Amino acid sequence: MELWVGTTNKGKLSEFKLLLEKGLPEFEIKTLQDLPSYTQPPENGKTFLENARIKAKSLKAMRQNVWSFAEDSGLEVEELGGLPGIHSARYAGPHARDSENLAKLLKMMQIKGCPTRKARFLCTMVAFDPAGNEHILYGELPGTIGKAPIGQMGFGYDPVFVPETQTKTLAELGPGFKSLNSHRAKATLQLIELIKSK
Repeated sequence: MELWVGTTNKGKLSEFKLLLEKGLPEFEIKTLQDLPSYTQPPENGKTFLENARIKAKSLKAMRQNVWSFAEDSGLEVEELGGLPGIHSARYAGPHARDSENLAKLLKMMQIKGCPTRKARFLCTMVAFDPAGNEHILYGELPGTIGKAPIGQMGFGYDPVFVPETQTKTLAELGPGFKSLNSHRAKATLQLIELIKSK
């Protein structure tokens, strides 16, 4: 059996594979790299759900009668009115590197003089079962934004995000912590249970 993952993000792929290969050993995990002719559609939705659905439907059109899914996720900072939100991957520009997005986030928080540094990671996942039914799954990880990047593990905003009840950033806590607690892990674990129940 095949399970198709609709992302080209290497960091996300490694997180998904870690959980899916353990939770669904009978499935062969396939990615967009296995579809050389595939072109990702523009993510022009106004919400995480809309973007996840755009990607999931595009993948489903290429691969019928199998489980497939895509997700959209990002960071929302309370004092910035929910930004960077759906623009998390391109907060500092369309082709911005993680370090540039991170630098802009810290600069914006400094300019605003944020009295609290509350934030949350959100993940919205849209999956299609072999019959073509849509399933929506969510994951959330609350926390705070640190003053400076710390840690070498992880990607994106992990070096400045300190999960609730923790004193270290996600980039310090590493993949072991993320595979159980991250917003993406929570949605993926729900997906695994959903697939097992069918």
